[in-house]
Amino acid sequence: MRVVRVSKKNTVYIPKEIADALGIGEGTLLELRVEGGTLVAVPIPSPLKLALEGPKFAKTTVEEFERESEEVQP
Repeated sequence: MRVVRVSKKNTVYIPKEIADALGIGEGTLLELRVEGGTLVAVPIPSPLKLALEGPKFAKTTVEEFERESEEVQP
């Protein structure tokens, strides 16, 4: 737990150890909401990070990908 001060323009700086623990860095999008008088900030992973590191739910081969690509192209 850390206490931080809200600065000009309502800016809040997230301490490095907390940002590191949550995988938050420059450019990270956060969903902000109020729950029962508490500010909740949830990091939104980038689509690229999800594609590279997220759970895999489908399998395909290079051949299937190429065939699909050829069907879509004019």
